Amino acid sequence: MHDTGKPSPTATTSPTIPPSKMTATPQSPAGLDPQAPTDDEDETDVIGDLMGHYGKWQLLMTVLLSLFQVPNTFHISSSIYQAANKDFWCQRPEELQQLPVDVWRNLTGSLDNCHRWEGIDWSQVGNGTAMPTEWKKPPDGDRQLVACEKWEYETHDNVGNTWTSEWDLVCDKEHLKNVAEMFFLLGVATGGILSGYLSDKFGRKKMLFISAVLQTLFGLWLYICSSFELYLTLRALLGLVSVSVTYSGLILAIEYVDGKWRTLAGMYNLFPLPISYMIISGLAYLTQDYQRLQLCIGVPGIFLCLLWFVVPESPRWLLVKGRLDEVRRIIEAAAKFNGRQLPPDYQLTPPTQESSSQDVTYLFRSSYLRRISICFFCIWFTMNLVYYGIILNMSSFGGNVYLNSALAGLVEIPAIAVAMYIITKVGKKWLFCATFICTGVACCCAAITEGQPEMLWLKITFLMISKFTISAGNTIMPVYTAELYPTPIRNVGVGACNAAAGLALILTPYLSLLNKIEGHLLMSLLTAWSIFGGVVVLFLPETAVRSKAMTNQGGANAHNAHANASAAKQV
Repeated sequence: MHDTGKPSPTATTSPTIPPSKMTATPQSPAGLDPQAPTDDEDETDVIGDLMGHYGKWQLLMTVLLSLFQVPNTFHISSSIYQAANKDFWCQRPEELQQLPVDVWRNLTGSLDNCHRWEGIDWSQVGNGTAMPTEWKKPPDGDRQLVACEKWEYETHDNVGNTWTSEWDLVCDKEHLKNVAEMFFLLGVATGGILSGYLSDKFGRKKMLFISAVLQTLFGLWLYICSSFELYLTLRALLGLVSVSVTYSGLILAIEYVDGKWRTLAGMYNLFPLPISYMIISGLAYLTQDYQRLQLCIGVPGIFLCLLWFVVPESPRWLLVKGRLDEVRRIIEAAAKFNGRQLPPDYQLTPPTQESSSQDVTYLFRSSYLRRISICFFCIWFTMNLVYYGIILNMSSFGGNVYLNSALAGLVEIPAIAVAMYIITKVGKKWLFCATFICTGVACCCAAITEGQPEMLWLKITFLMISKFTISAGNTIMPVYTAELYPTPIRNVGVGACNAAAGLALILTPYLSLLNKIEGHLLMSLLTAWSIFGGVVVLFLPETAVRSKAMTNQGGANAHNAHANASAAKQV
């Protein structure tokens, strides 16, 4: 039976991948032979034998749970549109409201639109009055540049009202846009530390719906929030609960099935993400207002919360907790829905729960573990930095941000499908390395075309190629990580990797500042990190090509390890 062993808490922080099916048999890491990755065979349990390993009931439940990834994706990508840059200038005096903006900008004497000349009597000038030549420069000792107190913004830019125009996040306040996004991702990193433990302790369903209710409340509160300080706090709380929605929902979907079907259940949780990227780009284009967009992405959570009355608790978690009556009710309902006959005298026995004391120090107790741990820390950091560096900076790449974001979501669908197919046919090492290298080459080509307006179409093409390849790498990474870590410390290893991913997420919002230093710097940095990630992969061992999907040997513990790896890619 694969539901043996107490579920161990793990962390989740980051994009998207279907789970493999590897679990943990309680044992001491000291007794491992850590020189080769494990290769578990397909294994099923009594719950799957009774209600069916995969049938109409499991299909319905996993599809319903995948819908929870839609608002998660909305919230993490909303800043692309809500924090978009806008053209701005110092506010014109009341007497000059009809003065052309170009004339007014020249009159203020400021190149950065953050300052204006002091000491000018604006009442001398009407909307139709030409600007006196002597006002172009201040008379000696009479005037000086002072900071503007208020600004006006371009209204016909296909961007609409954003954080920038709502709270005047320009000039010396421009960095606060990055702070707002960093607060969300900091919440994601923090929530990843807590969500695994809480999901194990209180149950997958309970944590999923508590987090979903809070996510909806915080999302709708952001719609009516007028204080920027409160907005920052709500963004952090939103990130914290969003990762819990991802973790609990994915674990629940995986624990409804067993054996080779866990990959399919993970893929159902994976595909809504690129579709959601396309949907939110359309919503942002139609609303062109950060508040209306926030309302649109907050409302779906209300309907998802109603699934409380449809989605049951994980029967495998309930079995581990010894709640046999609830397990029987779920098995009987699922078996009936699947058209299966249950034996009249079937027995359910709670598995023996063994304690484990593994901690992060086990990751460095042999040369093999030290090697793969250091490599995976670098890889997870690099993957998240490059993946989100592309996604969250769509507005700074040029062209139509709505079309670019929709295309970026579209190319991810075949990338996921192709990667999931290929990794069952060939080893993962060289394919994983190739995704990094190809991403680096595409980013390098995009950097070369930077600053050439006539080659914008070519730059966007290379960006879409890089998005395709890095998305394929994202699909492989959690599966590869779970394979290479020995079973008893898989949760610990993946949790440590998530910490590295969280650090990358926190840094990602600040990548956009690189373009202000030098136009080629952002894409050059993504190129360098991608090549670095590809080189690091070469130091990892290859895994066996399997004729069967990877499965588990230790129940809820392994479900957690594998789903934790996948959940890290969904928020």
